Amino acid sequence: MTTPIPQPPGIPLLGNIFDINPSNTWVSLQKLWEKYGEIFKITVLGQQIVFVGNVALCEEICDEKRFRKYVGGPIVEIRQAVHDSLFTAFENEASWGIHHGILAPMVTPTATADLFAQVRDCAGEVTTKWRGLSGGDAKVSPLDQLNRLDLETTTLCFYGRKLNCIAGGPEPTMVKAMDGATGEAIKRPTRPKLMNWLLYGSKFNRDIKAMRQYAAECVQYRKANPTDKKDMLYAMMNAKDPESGKSLTDEQVIDEIVTMPIGSSTAPCAVSSAIYYLLKNPDCIIKAREEIDSVIGDGEFSHDHLERLPYCAGIVRETFRLCSPAPGFNIEPLPGTKGPVSLAGGKYQVPPKQTMIIVLHGVNRDPAVFEDPEAFRPERMMGDAFEKLPAGAKKWFGNGKRVCYGRHFAWMWCLIATTMLIKDVDFEMADQGYDLKQDGWFNLRPVGFEVKVKPRAR
Repeated sequence: MTTPIPQPPGIPLLGNIFDINPSNTWVSLQKLWEKYGEIFKITVLGQQIVFVGNVALCEEICDEKRFRKYVGGPIVEIRQAVHDSLFTAFENEASWGIHHGILAPMVTPTATADLFAQVRDCAGEVTTKWRGLSGGDAKVSPLDQLNRLDLETTTLCFYGRKLNCIAGGPEPTMVKAMDGATGEAIKRPTRPKLMNWLLYGSKFNRDIKAMRQYAAECVQYRKANPTDKKDMLYAMMNAKDPESGKSLTDEQVIDEIVTMPIGSSTAPCAVSSAIYYLLKNPDCIIKAREEIDSVIGDGEFSHDHLERLPYCAGIVRETFRLCSPAPGFNIEPLPGTKGPVSLAGGKYQVPPKQTMIIVLHGVNRDPAVFEDPEAFRPERMMGDAFEKLPAGAKKWFGNGKRVCYGRHFAWMWCLIATTMLIKDVDFEMADQGYDLKQDGWFNLRPVGFEVKVKPRAR
């Protein structure tokens, strides 16, 4: 006998629309998970959505023999900016295979390793800036600074253009436009289409135009400054998919240039959250510095050091677990599936065309997998302890065929930035009473989090 999937009480026609705050969707889902547990559902404007929040169910619906990525809701909305890019392509669009064949070879572990020095040197600009702030009482927003670092490194490593946005100045237009466009994409499915068009369309279109202008400027810069370097932008503009023999169109090049920083925006959320968790657990800073000083010392930080920093890697993974910088992803049964679809050995059933969303905040706190799940323990993300975790507990970058294709670069970026900040900077909470608050769109970020910074005392 099946168990009904729990659902909060709704109201006629509108359903559970007031259970979800469109300005902070993921935190609303966290609260529903805390109340209903491993699985729950809501109905919004007649559409039923099922949410999964434990490791076993997550692992089950990540089985690509039964399920696939669902492209709908906010992802469809952001297609207005990036069309059929790797992130947003429908399963039946040939463009996904073409784009993947061209771009994925540029972010393999080997290709990513070649970008280490550029990421390290840009991160060094951040640590130098923070160490140079006078008096030790200067407040900084880690997220703001790391957003700049993310855009700087993404643009330099993949498109060969130095923006010089780390040192200061107004918020980069691309960062502001990404926040506006992705935020609007999250909200649009909760409103009538006429309202979106009348009240919100102009701002959405302006942000889309600004993002695509950033991409166009990257292309213009390359044409004005030709190089022999065979980087990501070179591949976008010149390479052919080895299977189909097709290249990207000019519009598709713009699409993918915009897509990359939207995807990489989760990395600053992770590292700024890592700073928070480290300040709440200062013993972890001591352990990390012992490892860093032993491995790197006063020498130059190199790519070879990364695999010799298991505790720092544990810090990054444990931060991924607790802060879920990429907060979830969408799943649906494969086309042609005959319903109903059984889950958890028949405990639950869903229709054959059911949209399901994995809520990683819940999955990553599954008490069946993680002892004392709210505790920050990097050790559980190291060595055998990490290797023995079930696959459903390691879905930070998505799943299967549609897993984040830039995950190796994102991992390296987070580990470099975290290591260098721990190595060279002392942090203090600007507000000693601050507890982590989050919001976000296609990412989940700390809100109102500021720190005081000064050079590390040695």
